[in-house]
Amino acid sequence: MLKDQEVNLTAAAPALHRVLVGLGWQVPELDHGFPVDLDASAFLLNRDGRVRNDTDFIFYNNLESDGGGVKHLGDSTTGAADGDDEVIDIDLDTLSFDIEKISFSVTIHNAEERQQNFGFVKDAYIRVIDKDTNEELIRFDLTEDAAENNGFIFGELIREGIGWKFKAIGLGVTGGLYKIARDYSVNVAAP
Repeated sequence: MLKDQEVNLTAAAPALHRVLVGLGWQVPELDHGFPVDLDASAFLLNRDGRVRNDTDFIFYNNLESDGGGVKHLGDSTTGAADGDDEVIDIDLDTLSFDIEKISFSVTIHNAEERQQNFGFVKDAYIRVIDKDTNEELIRFDLTEDAAENNGFIFGELIREGIGWKFKAIGLGVTGGLYKIARDYSVNVAAP
C-alpha cells in the first residue's frame, strides 16, 4: 500500500466485524544514552475530525474506550517484539455511529528531552488484520519521510456507509503525542 492510497476493507472482507491494527518498528537499543520508546495511539473522531471527549483517545494511559469497542493491548517500551510491537483491537460493530474515523499514530516517548526522532526508527509499518480469520487485509510500510519528526500519523479507518475503508496517511509531526492529541481536540496538559 502507498501513502494516500485507500482500500475498501468491507469489499475485501464482507463479513468484517472485528479488526486488529498492528503497529511495528525496529529501534536501536539506546540513543543518546536513552532507550527509544515508541507509543501507538488511536483517536476516535467525529465528522469534524475531533474526539467527542477525552476518553476517545486510546493510548498507554487509557487502554480502553468507553463501551470497550477499542482496546490497546499494551505498551511495548523496546520495539523488540517478533512481529507487531503494539496492537489495537477494534470491534467495529460496537462503535457509535458518530465515530466516523479512527486515526492511528506512533510517537516517541520524551522525544524532545532525549533528542530523538523517527530517523532512528527502521522498518515501521501498520497493518489491519481481520480478527475472525486472522487474514492480513492491508499493510503500509513507512519510509524515512518523517526522519526529522518525533510523531507519525500512520493511517485511518474511515466509516463509509455501513462499511469501513483504510487510508494510508504517512504524515510526520513535530511536537509528538501532545501535538497530535491537541490537533484532535483532546484536553491534555502541556508537557
